[in-house]
Amino acid sequence: MALKFLIEDDSVTMRRIVANSLKTIGHELFVEAGDGREALAKLNADDSINFVITDWNMPDVSGLELVKSIRSDAKFDKLPILMVTTRGLKEDIIEALQAKVNNYIVKPFTPQILREKIEQIIGTLA
Repeated sequence: MALKFLIEDDSVTMRRIVANSLKTIGHELFVEAGDGREALAKLNADDSINFVITDWNMPDVSGLELVKSIRSDAKFDKLPILMVTTRGLKEDIIEALQAKVNNYIVKPFTPQILREKIEQIIGTLA
């Protein structure tokens, strides 16, 4: 099954880095969102999105709020969510996991780390 990613980050540069990393590891399908509201709108409008990569720190709707919003909708309860953030404190990771992200990457990261996390998530859902 081909994965279609929703990349959500308020930084255009960071979205480019994630997109280029995805291309490097063989994933060509993705859409981008600059904030949580835009991400939710795109997610609700595009049934082919089947994986979310989100930042935590964003204006208006944070990545954590986005995750909670996605998880509150029954049709997205199995949607894989990977959080990519600068927040590396144990408390932050625990909070994100409690919000039901599937995995967590602390920036900066390599395409190889991204591949490993995506494969871990897909492996647990299979």
